[in-house]
Amino acid sequence: MTDRSAPAAAGALDPAVISRLRLAIARLNRQMVRASAGQDLTFAQVSALARIEQFGPLRLGELAAREGVAAPSMTRTLAPLTAAGLVGKAPDPQDGRSWLIGITPSGVAMIADIRRERSQLLADRAAGLTPRQRDALLAALPVLEALAGEPEGG
Repeated sequence: MTDRSAPAAAGALDPAVISRLRLAIARLNRQMVRASAGQDLTFAQVSALARIEQFGPLRLGELAAREGVAAPSMTRTLAPLTAAGLVGKAPDPQDGRSWLIGITPSGVAMIADIRRERSQLLADRAAGLTPRQRDALLAALPVLEALAGEPEGG
């Protein structure tokens, strides 16, 4: 029988620490979602909307690949965004058989609102930290970015 509290490999974190980290991230994420105007949008819809804004008009297959889902799933994700006027489609000038999905001005405004409201929640929470806690948070930021698979500052 193995000791479940011992790290699985050299350098691995204790499972209890991993559990605390997972719970803290999940709770903070739920609070940010509740704090934003886009709370009627699913995580997948907000993510797709942000990708479209970030990378410009995309073909459905390109967007699905960037989001790591199948094209039919992306079609279902986009349907409510299209119905709400947050995204639109236009013929691909390079391939008349294809369509490009682009963000509308309403979609840009929605993403901006979501980001502002979620950032405000984090700013309000950070303002309540001690200087030492804020320093620790700043020091942890590159590590959190690495865990998220993002380059530093990304």
